[in-house]
Amino acid sequence: MPKKILGVMSDLFFLIQINDAAKKLGMTAEFVKDEALALEKIKAKPDLVIFDLGCTTSDPLKLIGAIKEDPETRGIRTLAFVSHVRVDLKRSAEESGCDLVVARSVFAQNLPAILDQTVAGTSSRN
Repeated sequence: MPKKILGVMSDLFFLIQINDAAKKLGMTAEFVKDEALALEKIKAKPDLVIFDLGCTTSDPLKLIGAIKEDPETRGIRTLAFVSHVRVDLKRSAEESGCDLVVARSVFAQNLPAILDQTVAGTSSRN
């Protein structure tokens, strides 16, 4: 069964990039913009949830915290990307329990490798 990725974002550029990279890796990707729908989709336990920390249609930090606080979903891998100048947002995502937080530029340049490693669980923060 293919690995499933859920993206919580509204940025069309990254949505397309993630979808293409996922397909090349034999994974499926689904995308949502708002919190209510994201929480519903998270209950299906995707292998990875990707957050754009700059997303304005949802509260990524709240969603990351909700995933990591719930015993049913805390094992779901989480990945977030953010502008390199938003060190405060990066730190907040890590404090919320996000498994991996990377700069937008790094995410875009290394997307296939990041997806492959993160879904496989080799990028885990312990």
